[in-house]
Amino acid sequence: MGTVEQSRWKRVAVGCVALVLLASVVTGCRPEPAVTPSSSPSPSPTMKDTTPGPSVSPIETEEPQSSFELPTACEQIYSASMLAGLQSANPPLNDPGVTMLSTENAELLEIIHGGAPTLRCSWGQPSEYGLATNVTEIDGGQATAILEALPAAGFGCEALGDGTVCRIEQRGVTLDDEEYTRGETHYVGDGAVVTTAWINFAPEGYTEDVVATLWG
Repeated sequence: MGTVEQSRWKRVAVGCVALVLLASVVTGCRPEPAVTPSSSPSPSPTMKDTTPGPSVSPIETEEPQSSFELPTACEQIYSASMLAGLQSANPPLNDPGVTMLSTENAELLEIIHGGAPTLRCSWGQPSEYGLATNVTEIDGGQATAILEALPAAGFGCEALGDGTVCRIEQRGVTLDDEEYTRGETHYVGDGAVVTTAWINFAPEGYTEDVVATLWG
């Protein structure tokens, strides 16, 4: 890490410092809204001395809708065992003083803060130890844009269940000679994206548990 990067991370704090990734932030293209073409019947030629058949109304096709339902409470995104572990390891849930973003990726931030239905969950107090997770509804076009943006920003991606999980991690030392580890883990699934940023607190199997709980 260079001198400029170290000076920016003199104090790494969950309550007031947003994650800055090693990789450059890439803004993907905004997906255009899908347009469902409507079909209209071609005019039939008029034939003499023929009996007209029954009229047929055009059938409009629709894109399949996702069955994903956004949870209404953070407790609903974890299994019972993971929830108990989080409550024991790094309470509380949703401390109002924790303002940590769940990602620093521009493409994801635009979606999360662009009005899409979102559930935010955080663990820990304002400190150098904790995490923040958002569950945000997305459409197919947004999912494609995210999966193009994350690898370009240095994330390593792989299949997880019926979706894709992408991760990035950084280790360093502050000017006070304190070691830290920070990173982001994001899952793109049918109908939603789960974004998680963490610092010095990355429970084993965290995202996998959320995915299994929400998508089965």
